[in-house]
Amino acid sequence: MKEQNSIPTSKVERATKFVQTGAKIGGNYIKYYAKKAFDSELTKEQLHEDNSKDVYDTLSQLKGSALKVAQMLSQDKNMLPQAYVDKFTMAQYSAPPLSYPLVVKTFQKYFGKSPDSLFDTFERNASNAASIGQVHKAIKDGKVYAVKIQYPGVAESVSSDLKLVKPFAVRLLNMKEKDLDMYMDEVESKLIEETDYELELRRSDEISKQCAHITGLVFPAYYPEYSSKRILTMDWLDGLHMKEFLATNPSQEVRNHIGQLLWDFYDFQMHQLRTVHADPHPGNFLMRKDGTLGVIDFGCVKEIPDEFYNEYFKLLNKEVIADKTILLETFERLNFFDAEDTPKQREIFFDLFCEMTRLLGLPFHAETFDFSDDSYFTKIYEFGEHISNVKEIKDARQARGSRHGIYINRTYFGLYNLLNQLGATIRTKSYGEVPAEA
Repeated sequence: MKEQNSIPTSKVERATKFVQTGAKIGGNYIKYYAKKAFDSELTKEQLHEDNSKDVYDTLSQLKGSALKVAQMLSQDKNMLPQAYVDKFTMAQYSAPPLSYPLVVKTFQKYFGKSPDSLFDTFERNASNAASIGQVHKAIKDGKVYAVKIQYPGVAESVSSDLKLVKPFAVRLLNMKEKDLDMYMDEVESKLIEETDYELELRRSDEISKQCAHITGLVFPAYYPEYSSKRILTMDWLDGLHMKEFLATNPSQEVRNHIGQLLWDFYDFQMHQLRTVHADPHPGNFLMRKDGTLGVIDFGCVKEIPDEFYNEYFKLLNKEVIADKTILLETFERLNFFDAEDTPKQREIFFDLFCEMTRLLGLPFHAETFDFSDDSYFTKIYEFGEHISNVKEIKDARQARGSRHGIYINRTYFGLYNLLNQLGATIRTKSYGEVPAEA
């Protein structure tokens, strides 16, 4: 993959890139409608292909929060046309890497020496490049390390990039700008945290130790002496990412085993730690030859407030779902309704949220769940499509739900998608700690 020799870091440079991309997209639409005039059967597939390529090419050059948002959107297959999903998925672990001179420059800034001086050997080509940083393999005194280097200017551009993305989000989500603010604030705060590698090192060390009792999970050790605010050094873990792993045609037993490890990992974090690794995409996990699962990135961590936890996880209780009175009260406390809703809107929203809750909680309502069942995911995507076409949803542009739900929902649907890719059947833990009358 071709390396980048520079990254636009100033607000003007980055804004210019967005404007140029907008012009390209406008040109793609002109070409599409010109062809459509002569071919009424023409679909938008080529338009989506052209637009997704132009958008991804720009975001991969900019790196940082803009590319991270694209990565997040790629995990929700109902949000975007497939062409965008396919392109944006590349941001998970195969974005264009930075050239070695830029890596050296970062090391000089934080350690006053080059990586070749700090380590016995340091591979100049990145092993992995994602939205916020890239990883290089290094060796010192016979020990193998993974060294993550953050792209220049990423931390400083989070807020300004999201301001550029915001108008697109307003149109895409059909929300009032002021109602979108609390969600954008949540995303911004998480992205800013992700750029702080000193914070990531502390969290990685803490959560790894707290989850160490789960047999089959493997976490790298982290090394403060080779780390800084923009460089993070950890043990190198061998293993395969999801796509490579599935290409080996693993047995159903192995798929189920890996799936169970993923489930137990998230279940423990959600219900015991109330702090969760909120970025469950394939690039953050390694399937290892001995059957263990490596967890390699704690950049995005969501702490779950008690008041949100108690209400949200009630919705996974079958008794609560069956009780309209308790369900209404829970929806109210989770801000699913708005004071301006008409009685008709309230009824429509209640029915929609009931179905959404039922679909999300279905894996919890039995001893085991088969995530290879594509019909379950088809129902989720069809429901999402249905919601997007409900007139009352389109017309009522108020924000719905707590800001804390953004990353918790993202975590669950990301986990579900991983388990679906594995085709795993797992033992789920029915959630019963919160009584129906609470």
